[in-house]
Amino acid sequence: MTSDEIRALTQQYIMPTYGRFPVVIDHGDGSRLYDPEGREYIDFTSGIGVCDLGYGCQPWADAIAAQAKKLGHVSNLFYTEPAARLAEILCKRTGMSAAFFANGGGEANEGLIKLARKYSFDRYGQGRATIISLKNSFHGRTITTLKATGQEVFHNYFFPFTEGFRYADANDMESLNAVAGEDVCAVLVELVQGEGGVLPLDKAYVAALSKLCAERDWLLLVDEVQTGVGRTGKLFAFQHYGVTPDALTFAKGIAGGLPMSGILANEKCRDVLGPGTHATTFGANPVCAAAALVVQETLSDAFLEEVTNKGRYLRESIEAMKLPCFGKTRGLGLMIGIAVNDGYSNRELANRLIDNGLLVLTAGAGMRLLPPLVVTKDEMDKGLAIMKQVLS
Repeated sequence: MTSDEIRALTQQYIMPTYGRFPVVIDHGDGSRLYDPEGREYIDFTSGIGVCDLGYGCQPWADAIAAQAKKLGHVSNLFYTEPAARLAEILCKRTGMSAAFFANGGGEANEGLIKLARKYSFDRYGQGRATIISLKNSFHGRTITTLKATGQEVFHNYFFPFTEGFRYADANDMESLNAVAGEDVCAVLVELVQGEGGVLPLDKAYVAALSKLCAERDWLLLVDEVQTGVGRTGKLFAFQHYGVTPDALTFAKGIAGGLPMSGILANEKCRDVLGPGTHATTFGANPVCAAAALVVQETLSDAFLEEVTNKGRYLRESIEAMKLPCFGKTRGLGLMIGIAVNDGYSNRELANRLIDNGLLVLTAGAGMRLLPPLVVTKDEMDKGLAIMKQVLS
């Protein structure tokens, strides 16, 4: 089918829940994508941080094919090897104690909220279920995770929302203490606020927050849906901060392009969700787990160091251009935000770049770059050249 035919079919039969850019993607290679007519795009989005191994990764595709032939799905009422091996690797690499596997980030965060409330109920009974999250955060699009999201724009249409959330300013312990109370059971944070604009939290704030949570027996919950699986140059972003959460969520890049997510819990939280309290039909799917094992095999310490180096190269190169529309860059690893100067629209800038062959994202009022973790210097340089030519 042609690009026009695919766009027309989509508009006729798929609900209009996305403000799509007018680009049809047919296939990819490395960090390059192509439309049905063969036009090339440098991809600085990786499916919003999902395709960490890029496109056409042969070991990843081979693992999926081999597992699909062997066993495509079986209920979690039975045991499978790929999920067990993946859980072991994730726990050993993070110091966590146990994993739960699900399908998407919102679902994982929904389970994280259930875990926190049940932990508190088991120890303290009813009346201690409030979770504090941060203003400008984003945690998903279910009814509950929309309410956990600290942006008022998301608290509309779908009333009544789940109760039991309050919001504090990021990097401000006074603000957090002002909304605290005897009814609090946990604090939920993104260590780099992704959808909010790629805004890293201060290390001193995270350390103080971790200490407060330990003193009050609040669970420290970290949403690593976008920051996890090597995106920031560590396997998980919390490893930059010198703290260990009680539980965290992951998704996006965990299976390199297949739908998978989950929760990692520490020793005190590992048994909170027992039989009958939480479940999912497709979680721990063996094909997805087999793909995720290839991702873990790829994300060695040396590979992650290169992610850090690539992110530094992109940020320094962008700032050196001194483009009139851009201010400072920010972020960790290959999770990069760019401030957009007054008088410019990030959506309009994104459209111009995409029209000229560079796929980018927006976040908050700024630009967001999430290239595949395997992006090469040649691919980065080609993307930077497009940026300089179009935006100078």
